[in-house]
Amino acid sequence: MTASDKSSRRDFLVASTAAATAVSLANIVPSTVFAADGQVAPNDKITLGVIGIGPRCTYDLKAMLPFQDVQCVAIADVQASRRDAGKTLVDSHYGNADCVLYQDFRELLARKDIDAVLIATGDRWHSAASILAAEAGKDVYSEKPCGITIADCQKLADTMHREQRVFQAGTQRRSVANYKKAVEIAHAGKLGKLHTLHASVYKPVLENSWLPGEAEPAQDVCDWNMWLGPAAWRPYNKKYVGGGWRGQWDFDSGARLLDWGAHTVDLCQWANQSDDTMPIEYVPSNENIVCHYANGVKLVLDFLPQPFGKREPHYITRLGTCPVRFVGDQGWVETGDSGEIVIEPESLQKQLPDAMKRVNGLDVSTHARNFFDCMRTRQMTAANQDVMRRSHIASHAAAIAWILQRKLTLDPVKEEFVNDDEANLLRSRGTRDWTVS
Repeated sequence: MTASDKSSRRDFLVASTAAATAVSLANIVPSTVFAADGQVAPNDKITLGVIGIGPRCTYDLKAMLPFQDVQCVAIADVQASRRDAGKTLVDSHYGNADCVLYQDFRELLARKDIDAVLIATGDRWHSAASILAAEAGKDVYSEKPCGITIADCQKLADTMHREQRVFQAGTQRRSVANYKKAVEIAHAGKLGKLHTLHASVYKPVLENSWLPGEAEPAQDVCDWNMWLGPAAWRPYNKKYVGGGWRGQWDFDSGARLLDWGAHTVDLCQWANQSDDTMPIEYVPSNENIVCHYANGVKLVLDFLPQPFGKREPHYITRLGTCPVRFVGDQGWVETGDSGEIVIEPESLQKQLPDAMKRVNGLDVSTHARNFFDCMRTRQMTAANQDVMRRSHIASHAAAIAWILQRKLTLDPVKEEFVNDDEANLLRSRGTRDWTVS
């Protein structure tokens, strides 16, 4: 590509992105969602674009493709191999060759005919891509963690409100039957007065060593600048783009605490009916981070040395990954990704419906359906931007307490640490200008 070609392409992207972001109130609701008389048209298709299609996105998309009122029409990814695999998946499902591929997701966002986007890039891109999508008039389903800093989560939530977009965080356990039932039990007072919530998380790590630099592939094979995006520059290594970015501070979130915490802390927030607030105190140790809400309830983030292996003594291993436990003065309930629920006392266990359907906690179909249904009604989703904001910030605050190895106090209204400038500096990170390559 010549310098002239690059300049022309950059001019096109700037112009088209600017045009796409100029969304009037008349365009807040996707055109395909309503018939000419303004009523919901259930048979019309919601058009879906995909940004970032790796293993997790493929899992999500496979759950979305069967929906008769949704049509995936485009995929953007910086890696050619993933773009091609995504097109094969989509075209094979629909029996055509219509799925359009893009290397630069801004070209996808410039399309007026796309109503929503599924964002499943690496963590470093989630908030930036979601914000650009909202400003381009798209509703957004974003994989978690939705922001790798507190500031990212704040800006993302604020943008969704400003642009009046429907947003769903990929914390799908909010829509999985056994987790919903466990929360229902807590809310119904069957455990008595709640006093302790347990959220399983990985043992946090701080890692930012660089892999050896390798020759960058051709841009159309893998666009390294766009892959890095807002993250700090470092030399290319094929292991990063193959998934080896996980655990790296520049690319990951909250010392890896949000890998599970985005789910488990979120569920504890829900059980405590705290979607509009978060813990005010965070005390780290080598085994856990103990947090306290203003209502006196304690939230314990338990570090699991073998999160995918033996989870005793913290949790019941057979209940599966991402376990949570809610404890009251008259009993407790625990559940995980296996779909099974364990309750004490035994009298409560006997009250569980025998026919209650077990759905693996990784399943996203119900959560995705909630997103598309809310696109039509313009209602808030199960894991909307406000739910995401509070649970993600609580997780980040816990991680910062662990990083600094001291007790922190958080003002849940200002979303600032009290009398701690160093902790407040960690609420955000510098970002790289990825728009110039």
